Amino acid sequence: MNTATTPYPIGTPGTAWNEAELAQWSRQQLVRRSYADDVLTVIEQLAERFDRLEYGRLDVDPARYPLQALRSRNWDDAQPIMLVTGGVHGYETSGVLGALRFLDDAAEAYADQVNLLVAPCVSPWGYERIQRWNHAAVDPNRSFRASSPAQEAAALWALVQPLRSRVVMHIDLHETTDTDETEFRPALAARDGKPFEPGEIPDGFYLVDDTERPQPDFHNAVIRAVSTVTHIAEADAQGEIIGSPVVAPGVIRYPLGELHLCAGMTDAPYRTTTEVYPDSPRTDAENCIAAQVAAVTAAIDFALEHSPG
Repeated sequence: MNTATTPYPIGTPGTAWNEAELAQWSRQQLVRRSYADDVLTVIEQLAERFDRLEYGRLDVDPARYPLQALRSRNWDDAQPIMLVTGGVHGYETSGVLGALRFLDDAAEAYADQVNLLVAPCVSPWGYERIQRWNHAAVDPNRSFRASSPAQEAAALWALVQPLRSRVVMHIDLHETTDTDETEFRPALAARDGKPFEPGEIPDGFYLVDDTERPQPDFHNAVIRAVSTVTHIAEADAQGEIIGSPVVAPGVIRYPLGELHLCAGMTDAPYRTTTEVYPDSPRTDAENCIAAQVAAVTAAIDFALEHSPG
């Protein structure tokens, strides 16, 4: 792992990476776990209860990386659509496993109330390498737009856009880890030829609301539900979490659409990004998965209660 005091081992400080350096970075990313075993096998089992959709394959290895989603078997156009996404950043494990766990353990309760669409592992190349970026060193979570530079984002965008105006709630499941500070932010600075500025990793769960269309009651309801499962991140000495002002316990805001974040890809009135902290001494992997499931169910419950009809 890189540290804040050691130059990143690829490139020249102050100079953005060229094509050779981008390729060097990609070659150094080694497979560390199996998308087929961890995700596709579970999707196959869940396909006994849900409709499985293949919405693309990654050009980097089409046979290895089919992009798959699951949706309600009895899809009813009269019902509201609830969208759940995970693994936009492949290294954020509980987002992937939390989406799958929700389908297995909790989704049945909503069978006659909503249309569920769940893409549990948006970035399988990154999932296998426990990596934030895709194979071309592009962050999929800044790429949800037309003419996207990330195939992972472009494929999901194409799947969701016909439903864009009908999605009532979209929750995108993420993690913040210690490697954000030791690896991924230093890599970002090196890739872009910028100085690395150390930050602080928040200890606990938090949510990212939409600056452009904030929904404080929705976010407070999700935070209340998750607080029964795991601890909520507190503001730092500046009253911030990852450089953004805390607007309510465990809630910050980003301009989701402007930044082309996954949570901003629809017109859903209720949309958010979760962040758990698996490296906390106060939690573990199972607790993080449970927190994601609690967030999804609370988000759906709120949207159902407060949506017309």
